[in-house]
Amino acid sequence: MSPSATPTPTPTPSAVYKPADASGPAQNVPVPVLPEVAKTETKEGLEAFTHYWFEQLNYAYQTGDVAGLDAVTSPNCDYCSKLTASLTTNYQGGRWLAGGKITTPVSTTSFERSSDGNFQVILQVLQSPVIYYETGGKEFRTASDGSNTGNVLLANFVNGAWRVNDLHPIR
Repeated sequence: MSPSATPTPTPTPSAVYKPADASGPAQNVPVPVLPEVAKTETKEGLEAFTHYWFEQLNYAYQTGDVAGLDAVTSPNCDYCSKLTASLTTNYQGGRWLAGGKITTPVSTTSFERSSDGNFQVILQVLQSPVIYYETGGKEFRTASDGSNTGNVLLANFVNGAWRVNDLHPIR
């Protein structure tokens, strides 16, 4: 009698990221992970948190899911609330967005707490054009141009975590 062969398990293929296009919304978008250093009240922690916050914003642009962004943003941030409301609206009724990738090639902070308890991060924010799709791949509004803006992000460290309190373009 020959010993029975034990079947070799086949590895489960990891889901492959697919960006959104006219054929449908993004698929298998990686969920941002908060780096350990971003959990510290240090200059490096603030810088890492700022990067993470923009990763959450990118995730929201690709998925319409603003929960991660909301979890690290103060409800008092008017600009942020308008941004998440717009994203939520643009994903209603089977609609989706393509593009809109945000990068922050330059950011700096003096890591000095202001009288209101916030730390400032000055940054350059680049965003690629956004295309707005509805079921069937038809554009439901005019695509937005890309942008290149200077911004100020205000954040504070409360109860062991960073939170964005405001974000506004430098005019």
